Amino acid sequence: MSVEMICSAGLPKAIGPYSHGTKCGNMILTSGSIPFDPNTNEMVTEIKQATRIVLSNLLLVVEAGGGRLDTVAKVDVFVKNLDDFEAINEVYADFFGEHKPARFLVQAGDIAEGAPLEAAMIAFVAVICWSASCLA
Repeated sequence: MSVEMICSAGLPKAIGPYSHGTKCGNMILTSGSIPFDPNTNEMVTEIKQATRIVLSNLLLVVEAGGGRLDTVAKVDVFVKNLDDFEAINEVYADFFGEHKPARFLVQAGDIAEGAPLEAAMIAFVAVICWSASCLA
């Protein structure tokens, strides 16, 4: 099984020698994403807005690989300040709604470019089933 690189045109260019994500079989793995606003290419530091941008940017990678919000299985989050936990939870709950992917959240000593958080997702390719057994 080969590994396919995923790049999303709507995202800022990676700041290192890596792709936005990879796909192997039906699994999609994103690289870490920090809160660069894709419209301005500037770092966002306000934690709620930064969380929203990171999750949205990661979802663009998942979608470019054939996944959807409801196929996200796990999110790893690294935060600069654990005091932001509650604000991140608020945005996270709003972003995912009733879908509750597994999550890992830990405080990190320092994050690239001085970002307030970095996150990555594991998702799966969305499967569309047209058989009668799936539609029942």
